[in-house]
Amino acid sequence: MNHSHRVLASLFTLISSLSPLAAQASTGNLATTYGLLPSDISSAQAFSLFNTQSSAAYYNPASLASSDHGELTLGLLHASPSLTATSNGGDNPPVRSGDVLSNTNTESLLLGMKTNLTSLTKFKKPVYVGLIAGVESHGTEMLAFDSTTSKEGQFMQYGQKPLFIAVSGGMEAIPGLNLGLGLRVTLHASATMNLETDLGGNTSNEELSVSAEPVMIPLFGITADLDTLLCDKKTDCWADGLSTAISIRGSSNTQTTVESTAVIPGTIPEPGLPLNVTALDAYQPIIVSTGAQYRFNSKIDFAATLEYQNWSSLTEELKSDTIYDQADLSFSDIIIPRLGAKYAYNKDVNLITGFSYDMSPLDDGTSDNVNLFDNDRMVFAAGVNYFMRDTKWLAFPLRLDAAYQYHHLLERDFTLTASDAPVPPYESVTTGGSVHVFSMSVSMNF
Repeated sequence: MNHSHRVLASLFTLISSLSPLAAQASTGNLATTYGLLPSDISSAQAFSLFNTQSSAAYYNPASLASSDHGELTLGLLHASPSLTATSNGGDNPPVRSGDVLSNTNTESLLLGMKTNLTSLTKFKKPVYVGLIAGVESHGTEMLAFDSTTSKEGQFMQYGQKPLFIAVSGGMEAIPGLNLGLGLRVTLHASATMNLETDLGGNTSNEELSVSAEPVMIPLFGITADLDTLLCDKKTDCWADGLSTAISIRGSSNTQTTVESTAVIPGTIPEPGLPLNVTALDAYQPIIVSTGAQYRFNSKIDFAATLEYQNWSSLTEELKSDTIYDQADLSFSDIIIPRLGAKYAYNKDVNLITGFSYDMSPLDDGTSDNVNLFDNDRMVFAAGVNYFMRDTKWLAFPLRLDAAYQYHHLLERDFTLTASDAPVPPYESVTTGGSVHVFSMSVSMNF
């Protein structure tokens, strides 16, 4: 390697060290890939539009006002993926049959809070405020991702999840109709570096500036109790036990930008050689969800949700990503159906189950150098919640929740390419795999 190449390599290494990166992150999002609290995870998010816990601050702020209880929640989520690629033959294939390409766990700590804000004022109309936050690696990792090209291939949805925050408010507009507004918060980090160097890689006159700013994304929701809105309690009504909801969540991403300028006296004069990197991660498209919940009787509830995700917007977004722009990636909008059922075993125990079919938004099976994988997946879920009404040592009851999800990735073929391959494309693979998700939470209701 000559001196100039060594200088450039050292500069790129320094730029990389400025970015808060961690191995095997993803373009996915904690709330959409898995769910937030066990009550969302256990129904594959079918009941999330109607969930009155603190996670309503993200899924549907209007549902915060559907219950007058307050709560303080601590939750843990652990997801163990085993994502595979099987070689279909090629020139000097890097992937062996059944290789596990990704098994990096997602380990998130979640904190939630919901309270009646009006209790602090003299207003009589209750306004409920909720906050939900998730932090990776059991609370030790706030902005973790790795954006890279890959010769072996990489999965799009699974991996570590960066900081997640949503705060919202909801109130009853008229009896039976609740409205809610909120904000999702993401971080955009940037670093600027200017320096002089010689051909030996020795730097001087360095200037370095690093910052991170929050970006606010709007959330909106409506919940309608048709029983209350349309029915006369004195007679039977077709809308007895029926509720509907709709929520709109804005597009968001986690972003890191590094701008660097290097001057090599006698070789590269002022204003210097620009070395700029922009990487997007944890992308969430605009999501519009609409659903219905039906209380069949005092013991059984059903929920169905259709979720529209505007992934085609990521096609344009990635043109500004200096790592993925070379891949000419294309995405399509998708609709995800979610079905859930809840059974009240007794007054203290509820059993929950759910199913969803998540289509892949990734259009093409070839992405130059990046080699991005994404599969359709079926999600099976189950869970339980238990109310401890008499805790003896606490003034308020506790709610304990546990949930499990299984993700089955349907097989899909991809073609691998690399600019340094002797004959591109050099490999064909079939991807698949599974993910096991475990979640627990404890809530103090007041």
